[in-house]
Amino acid sequence: MTPPPELNAGVAAELARGRAAQAAGLPGRARVCARRAAGLALKAWFQARSGEAWGGDAMKQLKRAQAEPAAPEAVRAAAERLTTKVDYDHALPFADDPLVDAELIIAFARS
Repeated sequence: MTPPPELNAGVAAELARGRAAQAAGLPGRARVCARRAAGLALKAWFQARSGEAWGGDAMKQLKRAQAEPAAPEAVRAAAERLTTKVDYDHALPFADDPLVDAELIIAFARS
């Protein structure tokens, strides 16, 4: 699938904001940007596959990807990590980089 230029620009902008947030020591903001970037790519992928204007925010797109049989296990796992909620201390049960997870999902959605 060749994504439209505006989609590429939106994904790139979210990834850039996420990297800037990481550099500024704002991991929560980086996760939000990673989710939005992945969500944009997934929305286009689902629309291209089904021909429908399937809506929903990034979290809905990521939840849908977790259950998508056509997605490789690594993509489904990355989507699950991006939707995992932080605990009371704002900690996650894993140390994976959310931007790496987003990039994995984006690469899948563009293939």
